[in-house]
Amino acid sequence: MVLDNVYELLECPVCTEFMSSPIHQCPNGHTLCSMCITRLKSCCPVCHLKIGSIRCLALEKIAEPLELPKQPMELAYNCPYSRSECSIKGSVTHIVTHLKDDHNIVYFDMSHESVFKHSYAPFREKDNTTGLLCVLSRYGQQFCYQFEHFVLGAVPCYIAFIRFMGEDTQAKRFSYSLEIGGNGRRLTWEGVPRSIRDNPHEVCDSLDGLVIPQNLAKLFSDGNEQEFKVQVRGCIRRK
Repeated sequence: MVLDNVYELLECPVCTEFMSSPIHQCPNGHTLCSMCITRLKSCCPVCHLKIGSIRCLALEKIAEPLELPKQPMELAYNCPYSRSECSIKGSVTHIVTHLKDDHNIVYFDMSHESVFKHSYAPFREKDNTTGLLCVLSRYGQQFCYQFEHFVLGAVPCYIAFIRFMGEDTQAKRFSYSLEIGGNGRRLTWEGVPRSIRDNPHEVCDSLDGLVIPQNLAKLFSDGNEQEFKVQVRGCIRRK
């Protein structure tokens, strides 16, 4: 039990990997591994103060005798944007910048918000929605929230899901919930984010998300028969 608490103290809040010397801290005492300090340009992701040369010697002494996993190499990922055949590959930081600059993706910083909301309108009988992607920042990690239109059998459906911008082993450290509600009704999905290494079509085919048949979506709408809208609320949690 004590060792578990030690490992929890040594877990970097950004990359969730174990920290080893040198361990730096901001003026408020928030600690980061040396790799994440470089990624975040010495800005604390918690209080946004500048991280200077202050070392957390206490944690360094705790980490010194322990056999901790080494920091992984920077990994490359494919662009998760599903509306075009994008050939861009790179680190998570590079992909996030690429999504914002080249695909005009909406970026939600959830540092101070536990819930995000996204509205879809209008939905018509013949909806030609092909997909929507947003980037969410939570616990210093990056996530992709996606809303896709697909056909299940002969039934037009929507599916909303979240993927983790990283490896599957890290993704399993988080959980998420998505909810669509309105007119006294509520439909909720709870699950574990997939890695962005998983193709979004695979997620749709496995129904691993909040699946909403098009006709069912009307029940949650606050619009009319010809044009209606629904709102999805989402939350990401650390296990």
